[in-house]
Amino acid sequence: MKSVVLDTNALLDLFVFNDFRAIHLKQALREKRIDAVATAKTIEELEDVISRPLFALDENKQTQILSEWQSLCRRVDDQSLTEAPWQCEDTDDQVFLNLAYSIKPAILISKDNALLKLANQALKGGILITSSYQVL
Repeated sequence: MKSVVLDTNALLDLFVFNDFRAIHLKQALREKRIDAVATAKTIEELEDVISRPLFALDENKQTQILSEWQSLCRRVDDQSLTEAPWQCEDTDDQVFLNLAYSIKPAILISKDNALLKLANQALKGGILITSSYQVL
């Protein structure tokens, strides 16, 4: 089973925007065909982002999204993460890189350019960083 880390933008596509390009990924998550991994910090970031007025999600919808994601992912303790040898320009995204590095081999799905810039280096270290939802 493939271990996958989904950054916040990917989770927004799955649970807020219901992006048609991510339908197969969402189905794979629900069918437990992939090992989706998260930490408390990554879940807290999702919670912060979906609470922003930009998304206009009421508290019930926010709770539903968080509950669904937590039921689909395997949680790893933030304290157990190994620091990746590559530093992300966006310090908020470093946790996703560290998580993928800690569970490698892994796939990190992200639309964040700061993470995507590290794709070639990370691939040599056992991490596929991609923006494609079709990678699975």
